[in-house]
This record gives sequence, structure tokens and C-alpha cells, in this order.
Amino acid sequence: MSATTAAAVPDTVPPPEGGVLRVCGFFLCSLLFGLTSGLSNNLVAVNIQAAQAQFGATTNEALWLTAAYTSTSVTATLMLWKFRTQYGIRLFAKLGLAAFALVSLLHLFTNDLNAAVVLRAVAGFATAPLGTLAFLYMLEPFPPARRLTTGICLGLLGTSLATPLARVISPHLLEVGLWHGLNMLELGLALLSLTVVHLVPITPPPRAKVFDAMDAISLPLLALGAGLISVALTVGRYYWWTEAPWVGVTLAAGIGVLALVLVIELNRKQPLLHLRWLSSGAMITFAGSMLIARFVLAEQTSGVVGFFQNLGFLNDHMIGLFTVISLATIAGYLCVAPFNQPDRAELIHLIALSMIAVGAWMDSHATSLTRPHDLYLSQGLISFGAAIFLPAAMSWSFTHVVRTGMQYLPSFLAVFLVSQNFGGLLGSAGLGTLMVYREKFHSSHVVSSLTMQNPLVAQRVQQYSGAYAGTLGDPTLRGAEGTALLAQTATRESYVLAYNDVFHAVALLALAAIALLLCHVAFKLLRARAAEPA
Repeated sequence: MSATTAAAVPDTVPPPEGGVLRVCGFFLCSLLFGLTSGLSNNLVAVNIQAAQAQFGATTNEALWLTAAYTSTSVTATLMLWKFRTQYGIRLFAKLGLAAFALVSLLHLFTNDLNAAVVLRAVAGFATAPLGTLAFLYMLEPFPPARRLTTGICLGLLGTSLATPLARVISPHLLEVGLWHGLNMLELGLALLSLTVVHLVPITPPPRAKVFDAMDAISLPLLALGAGLISVALTVGRYYWWTEAPWVGVTLAAGIGVLALVLVIELNRKQPLLHLRWLSSGAMITFAGSMLIARFVLAEQTSGVVGFFQNLGFLNDHMIGLFTVISLATIAGYLCVAPFNQPDRAELIHLIALSMIAVGAWMDSHATSLTRPHDLYLSQGLISFGAAIFLPAAMSWSFTHVVRTGMQYLPSFLAVFLVSQNFGGLLGSAGLGTLMVYREKFHSSHVVSSLTMQNPLVAQRVQQYSGAYAGTLGDPTLRGAEGTALLAQTATRESYVLAYNDVFHAVALLALAAIALLLCHVAFKLLRARAAEPA
């Protein structure tokens, strides 16, 4: 997703006529592009089990479908910005959407996992224009004063809504056409987006020659480094960090390549990344806040989903929960849109982080009897908080870029991409790794207390054995089955306790972010007071 061209639309263009109907029309176009961009990855990511069934693959093998997509989409938007600036956004949008439609069509005839992984990598690159289009079409009907506030807010809605919406619609798509039902929706959205780009023109942003010879070195290296890190973060915890040596090699190679990119950029006259500007306090604050936000929001996409999957629930059973999450996301964006101003960013972030902390703390009291409907309130709070956090951060950061100079726009985009993509991947990897460690810890304590000398344990084994009284005549076999059921119960409870620890850690991290935010605000007030004349 890219927000680069939000500030590139000339403010000298008069507000278009048409009133509310025109705004609604462009909003629907923006929503279409955002949903097409978000669903293209999430429909696959939330249906890994369906991918296993389609390709006859293991979980680790099927995960390469999402790893391939993220590895190419991370840097595709940077290349898009340069292409758009030099050749125009509509040309690249048409080429990208045509390629995406072709990839979706080829998916319908693909039953080989390796071929599907290649197609997903191409799709990650081809969908790069969609995030920018979502912003541009939402900015088009607004006057300049509202483009960096309400326009940005509504332009983010489609992409954010796609994550929970994918889990709501996936069961119905799988019922209609199995795995290829997902590909059919992708194909339809790609063709519809291509039609909208062709029929509904917008004000073309200004063009300039921005490609130079050094881009032939920097851009491939940037894509390689970011892709390697994305792959390692996506599949590392499933192959396990210390069990598969190639995971560490991939991660180290990615970091090394990105370090080489930094060395090259420091010695360029017209760098793609202005590292000195990126090291300013304002940009470090922005990057840190976005990383923390994406990390804690992984509680929703990884923590809660993993919790219910370990209890035996599938997407079909969580439709109600993710419907509530979708509605809360919509409500958050619509509520913050009228109030989204750069000078209100700290207050909005304080409210958002407080809601996330409360929601995660409520989730940390889950038990094995918890059902999806029990988390409607907590997950609604987290979704609403996430929906109001991102627009405020984007409005403030875009205003900062406009004030300091538009030449820093690609550098800002790099920070935004790193915080969004790597923050989400790091959050999923970190919380997943924490869950595994805590599950082993709780499992060792639970198992150590299960001894047949304990009359309660012996009674529970006898109760479990009684379930087989009508089918097994041998008391020894019934006892063995009862012991196996007890072990399954102990494992389930260990996972419940581990996920509670994960939710508790997210709540503490959100509280730490609130403390840092308050310290930042206090520092700003003291500096402003010190700067006042005596």
C-alpha cells in the first residue's frame, strides 16, 4: 500500500463540482481499489488449510504462497512512485491491473504449488498501484484543505477493512468454488478495478524525470534485501528459528543487503532514501509509533485466530466475530474522519492505544470455554482503536513531509512501508514465538502435576475411560484411551494459558506505548515553554 501521491496532487486544481454524489462515487472507487489490494493477499493468508487441500501440501509448504506475495510487494510501491512520477499513474495502473487479472486467471488452471508460488510473487508486484489509486481517487473530490485529513482517512478504509472481511466471505467462496472460488473473486475485482481506471479519470499528478543509472543497482538490492527478510519473518517460526539453519542465513543475508543499500544511498547526489532526514527525531518517532502499532495489532490477526484454531474453530465459526471487527473498523474510520487533524494526532493515539490495551487485557482472561461471541466487545475495541490510529499518524506525517520538502517523499514512503509490512510480519513472528515458548513452559508445569497418585487425576482418567465402556471391553485399553484424553486436555489448557500470556504481553506493550506518548507530549510542552520569551 502506498500513500505517496497524496500530497503530490496539485493544490491549484479547483475542487471538482458534483457535491455529495461525486464524493460518494470517488469513495466507492477508492474502496474498490483498497479492497482489491487487501483481499489479494488476505484471501490466501486466511485460507492456508484450503491451500493445503488444493495442492496436497503441508502447512509450511503452503505458507510460501503468502511469503512470495509479501516478498515482492514490500518494495514494489517504491518502484511505482518513480514510474508514476516519470510516466504517469494511469499507465502503470493499467499495466499492473492487467497483469493481476492475468495472474488470477492463470490461478484457475494451476494445481501445482510451485507454479502457484510464482504467480503469487507476480501478484504481489502487480497489485502495487492499487494502494496509491485508493488514495488518489479519494483525494480527487476534496478541496486541498481536506485532502490530508478526511481524504487520507477514507482512503485507508478499503485496505484496512480487507483483513477481517476476508474471513467473513471466505467460507462462502469456498462453498461455491473451493480454492478456485477465491481466485474467481480476485479475477472479478481485478477486472472491475481495471474498468474503473479506464472509465473514471482523475487529475494527473505532475511528472518529472526521476530514474537515474544508480537506480539499476539500488532498487534490485532493496527488493532483494526486503524480500529475504520478509520470507524469514513469514516462515521462520513455522520451520523454527534454530531448527532450520537457512532461516538464519536468509535473515542475515537480507540485513546485509539492506546495509549495502544504505552505504550506496549515503553517497548518492539524488538518493532514493534521505538517511539524514530519516534519522531526524520526527521520523524516528513516526517509525517507532507505526512499528509498535502494527506489532500490537498482530494480536488480532495472529493471536485471537490462533487461539480459536487451537480450540478447534474454523473460519466458518468466526464469521460473527469478524463481522463485528469489520463493523468496528468502518465505525472507527467514519468517526475519526471529521476530527482527523495533524495537531490532534497525540490525543487520537492516546485514545486508540487505550482501547487496544483494554481490549487485549480483556482477552487475557480467556478460558477453554471461551467462544467467539465472548470476544465481540474486546475485539471491537481493538478494531476501533486501530482504525483511528493509522489515519492520525498518516495526516501528521504527510504534513511534516509537505513542510520539510517534497523531495523527501520517497524516504517517507520507505519508512511507511517498513513499518507497515515489517511491523506486521515482526508482530506475527514475535507473538507466535512467544506463544510457543509459553506453551512449553505451561505444558511442563501441567504435565508434572499429572500423577496417578493424585486421586483427582485418577478420577478424571476413570471418567474419560468410561466414555469407551460401550466399545472397549478390555479395561487396560480403556485406561490407555482415558490417559490419552487427559493428555489432550492438558495440551489444550497449556495453549490457552500461553495465548493468555500473549494477550497480556500485548496489553503491557500498549501501556508502555501510552507511557512513551505521554513522555513525548510532556517533553514538547516543556520545550515550547522554554522557548517562550521571558
